[in-house]
Parts: sequence; structure tokens; C-alpha cells
Amino acid sequence: MTNEEIRQAVIDILSDISPEEDLENLDDNTPFRDQLSLDSMDVMDIILELRKRYRVNIPEEDYGKLDTMTNTVAYLEPSLKEM
Repeated sequence: MTNEEIRQAVIDILSDISPEEDLENLDDNTPFRDQLSLDSMDVMDIILELRKRYRVNIPEEDYGKLDTMTNTVAYLEPSLKEM
């Protein structure tokens, strides 16, 4: 997957979890929780959905690395580049 495909996959997951959010104007460098109405359960749902859809292992100690779109794409890129 390219970085843009990874970004779109994360957007798709965000739209499933929080369909009322405007994701078209998402700032890739601002934390998701500062832009979207996400609680801690929503963040867990995003991580679980990434695991389920893409079979990527995300250890609990790495959850904080998925705070922005830029960081999430950079974290996932090594695992998903072969897809």
C-alpha cells in the first residue's frame, strides 16, 4: 500500500466509527482527538479495526504513536507496504 492508500484506509475506518465527523478537512498533523469527537473507546476501535482489516500487530505501548494521521501512516507504512 502507498502512503495515500494507508491514509484513505484510516479515513475509511474513521468514517465507520464516527460517521458524523467531517473528514475532508482533517489536518494530518493535528491529533485526532483535538479535531474529532473521539473518546478512548473510539481510539481503541480504530486500532482494533486496523488489526482486523490489515492483520497488523500494534502493541499497546505503541498506541500513542497513532495520534495524528501523519504518525499513523508512518507507523503503518512498514507493515502495509507489501499489501
